[in-house]
Amino acid sequence: MYIQKDFTHLLGLEGFDNQLLNNHFTLYAGYVTNTNLLIQKIGEIRAERLSGNDVRKEESAELHRRYAWEFNGMRLHELYFENLSKEKSELNSESIILKTLIDKYGSFENFKINFTKYVGMFRGIGWVALIKNFDESMGIIWINEHNVGLLVDSRIILIMDVFEHAFMTQYGLKRADYINAFWQNINWKVAEERFNK
Repeated sequence: MYIQKDFTHLLGLEGFDNQLLNNHFTLYAGYVTNTNLLIQKIGEIRAERLSGNDVRKEESAELHRRYAWEFNGMRLHELYFENLSKEKSELNSESIILKTLIDKYGSFENFKINFTKYVGMFRGIGWVALIKNFDESMGIIWINEHNVGLLVDSRIILIMDVFEHAFMTQYGLKRADYINAFWQNINWKVAEERFNK
């Protein structure tokens, strides 16, 4: 079973009011609860099947499909909260991640524009993520739903939630203002650790 992580240290984060954060933490808690509930239900059906009762096949199939949504929702939120910090950090000019981003995008500003515009290209809900692929290449991906758009064997280095719940209660329809607040609060130490794994 998964244990809900405590991200209340982010309360008071510049550009993110506490109501917005508390609502977001509650949503995340729901993903943890639902992930654990699905694990329990799937386990019960598995136990029934082992004892010879195989009548819940359709329910089992649906629970397995739903599991990816809930589990990824839990983990994506954890990655998102972990890459935010009240303590400002910047990438060191000698950092490998910065050099890699400059090699790929021409400059850090170009990377930032690509990451941000990637969000702007979609009029819907989802996540935007900087990833490191299994072949060590970097890229920016759009994760439309928690279980749609993740690339197999890729590692998320930096992720931004652009579902409406991430910004609407504070910013209304001004998603660009939320995105600016996100950039001001990135924990680059965490991003570098993810990159260097």
